Amino acid sequence: MTALREAIAAAGDRLVKASHGQINFDTEQALVRGDELELAPPGLWSPNRHCRLIQTKDDWIAVSLARQDDIDLLPAWIGTEFDAEPWEALISAAAQRTAKDMLATAIYLHLPVALVGEAAPLHPPRLSAGNSRASTILDLSALWAGPYCGGLLAEAGHRVIKIESSARPDPTAQHTPKLNTRLNGRKEHRRMNLGTSDLLEMIDSARVIITSARPHALARLGLDEKQVFARNPGLLWIAITGHGWRESVAMRVGFGDDCAAAGGLLRWDEEDRPQFIGDALADPLTGMVAATLALEALDSDEAGLLDISLARTAATFAKAMA
Repeated sequence: MTALREAIAAAGDRLVKASHGQINFDTEQALVRGDELELAPPGLWSPNRHCRLIQTKDDWIAVSLARQDDIDLLPAWIGTEFDAEPWEALISAAAQRTAKDMLATAIYLHLPVALVGEAAPLHPPRLSAGNSRASTILDLSALWAGPYCGGLLAEAGHRVIKIESSARPDPTAQHTPKLNTRLNGRKEHRRMNLGTSDLLEMIDSARVIITSARPHALARLGLDEKQVFARNPGLLWIAITGHGWRESVAMRVGFGDDCAAAGGLLRWDEEDRPQFIGDALADPLTGMVAATLALEALDSDEAGLLDISLARTAATFAKAMA
């Protein structure tokens, strides 16, 4: 854990430098969701008890069941019905199947499941010259990683507008209001129908957009990568996803805990079992890294798409623990 803390502190120093000293980074505060949640000690379960590390026939996987929709899909995934306790049925079924088989079926069903240690470290792409006079940052993201990135950019002195769907607003304000204040308190706020030309017109004159949805979901809103950059070639697009923006991983669902496991951001106990080491660590670490890369790109007047995944960010920090 000492090596991990040193890696996080070094990343914090880079963030502060990129902000020209405007950001006051605190390692401990950055990794804490807030005191609204009842968190338990990490182990095979994540502190929020929504994700569990499960042993298959040949390896370990991480499974998040925070949404009722995911629980409803369990029978299709494990091939059996269950009574009141889904985890027991899942643990029993996983012991009889290989991790590769479990993962492939979960991905097909769009379940947030990851193989422990599957992700490679982050390698941000090269960007192009921006030549943009725009300055506004539009934050279209939700939950933790994306809003934290936007919050840090606001702390660095940039104008950030948080745009939320009128029909499906970010639930953070309702579930963890103190965290919401920390992530979004410095931003301007606007609710709108995201499927209209109004959003595209705002993006046309923006310098940066932050998203946390998968590419196909954004395309349904008219935010197709090729078309967006054709309209605004000087845009910097910070695309935060669970496993990556391009190719087959773009369809995968991922959250902070299962993506931390995918990156190997875990410890191993005396019985050689993986253990969580914090609450959804991939989220705040990804937000911090995304903000740093964005600030550096803005300083260099660069444009393009920054593909920042939770799993690969977790793998980057996990290297420090090796």
